[in-house]
Amino acid sequence: MLKKAFDFYINSSIHVSLAVVALALVTGFSLSIKLDVYFLIFLFCSSVSGYNFVKYASVAGLHHRSLARSLRSIQVFSVMCGLGMIFTGLVLRWETLLTCAILALFTLFYAVPLFLLKRNLRSIAGIKVFVIALVWAGTTVVLPVVENGLELYWDVYIIALQRFLIVLTLMIPFEIRDLAYDTMALHTLPQVMGIKKVKLLGVSLLVIGFLLEYTIDDFKIQQIVILCIVLLILGFLITLSRKRQPKYYASFIVEAVPIFWVILLSIAEDLIA
Repeated sequence: MLKKAFDFYINSSIHVSLAVVALALVTGFSLSIKLDVYFLIFLFCSSVSGYNFVKYASVAGLHHRSLARSLRSIQVFSVMCGLGMIFTGLVLRWETLLTCAILALFTLFYAVPLFLLKRNLRSIAGIKVFVIALVWAGTTVVLPVVENGLELYWDVYIIALQRFLIVLTLMIPFEIRDLAYDTMALHTLPQVMGIKKVKLLGVSLLVIGFLLEYTIDDFKIQQIVILCIVLLILGFLITLSRKRQPKYYASFIVEAVPIFWVILLSIAEDLIA
């Protein structure tokens, strides 16, 4: 029963959606803004709905066949989250909903073919991880800022760029894992660069992401220290990535890094207070 519950936790996108919420909270710490509970619920519910739509709209690939038996319960859960997204969305700012709609279009066309190209964004060679990183950066940085009625300023742009690079790096273990399933036509980073070089790229992007922290006008020492710890852990996880990796290595351990990040920030905030 515990294994079934854990599988549902992973396969229904609860874990990855908590990671999205965690990164939004990291933005709140970085910019000293308070995120409303309705906004966080909206973020969680919309992430569950969006991810499950992308994963199960067209169930294909060998690594998805094991999910067929539990697909019905995941569909029911997704519908419930969809309703939660609608109800919590009613209390959000219209600017937030407009920004979210733009990001939702990227999510939609990631799974559904574009009108002119007759191909979805995932199938276009070389852009898959960049689309994911863009949506995550927009969702976890831009949306919290817009919902708090703030203007986009220097720190927001820097944090959004930093978040883009970190999410791009976080995707590398998934890209390495999926080498066994992705067609060569996708031109994923590991396919183009090879495993060793893509790991080196990931570590380099983490270094750039860390250095960007020093360009933020209102940076805090404790946040820099925690960022360093988090990026070191993520870099270590990238170097350990293999084509044949444990089942939950990427989908649980790697995706838990944002959750660990916000836990460290919360502890530091309590200690300082």
